[in-house]
Amino acid sequence: MISGGGAEAAAEVAADLAASRLVPDAPRNAPAPTAFGARLRAAMDDRGPLCVGIDPHDALLAAWGLPSTVAGLERFAATCVEAFAGRVACVKPQSAFFERFGSAGVAVLERTLADLREAGTLSLLDAKRGDIGSTMAAYAQAYLGEGSPLRADAVTLSPFLGYESLRPALDQAAATGRGVFVLALTSNPEGASVQHAMLDRRSVAGRVVDGVTADNAGAHPLGSVGMVVGATVGAAVQELALDLASANAPLLAPGVGAQGGTAENLRAVFGKALGNVLASSSREVLGAGPDVAALAAAARDTAERLAGDLRG
Repeated sequence: MISGGGAEAAAEVAADLAASRLVPDAPRNAPAPTAFGARLRAAMDDRGPLCVGIDPHDALLAAWGLPSTVAGLERFAATCVEAFAGRVACVKPQSAFFERFGSAGVAVLERTLADLREAGTLSLLDAKRGDIGSTMAAYAQAYLGEGSPLRADAVTLSPFLGYESLRPALDQAAATGRGVFVLALTSNPEGASVQHAMLDRRSVAGRVVDGVTADNAGAHPLGSVGMVVGATVGAAVQELALDLASANAPLLAPGVGAQGGTAENLRAVFGKALGNVLASSSREVLGAGPDVAALAAAARDTAERLAGDLRG
């Protein structure tokens, strides 16, 4: 029998496990939300397969003649929204560059996400969250819950506590018509030590792909559980026997443009899944700022070029 502190600990664990499965009920008689994958597919077909980052780091703020302050952050973000809203498939604010200013920076992030919603442009919050139990459920509510001021159309997640640790966010996204992008195969040099690691002859990256494939089964025209796969990972997809096409997943591909990813890289990495690639470009487009018209033109030109590069 458990008694004293042990009983309290057991009760806390049970509550934690229960909370990790909680998804707020949808309002009664509310129409089912359109799945994120379907909305993203339509946006990519209409505006091109480009996701532009909002990455207000110090060097870029300085290049735009802006101070590294909340006022500079706010001006930068507002300029990006004006330039990109309605012109690209998706906009990806990097949460860290807002969080570094504390609560005032987070307030700017909330306004940026709200402005993108109002403009009818999909937002992908690059937060790379990953945890377990009630903590993961809280992250899910923060970024995917209806009514949260930080809600985005999709959020990036880290699965390296185990793919199923993300279940609260996967369930929350499904319930609210939102999406997630799970890190699978990144191009940073340190990533291979984890993502290429083998267990029972299956790599960690392969197990992520397996989980995504199962969650996207039956989705049309595109699943709402995406993956992050670097455009410059070389032959890793083939070497690890990753079936990206069967995952029916949107594939966020960082590293395009200024970071070295070429059309040849994209074809070599993604193969039959090329049509599901959402190419992420920040430096190449943001370097055209701070002029709104120049930013919009850079985004348009990049999206058109990518549309050609990603044709099968």
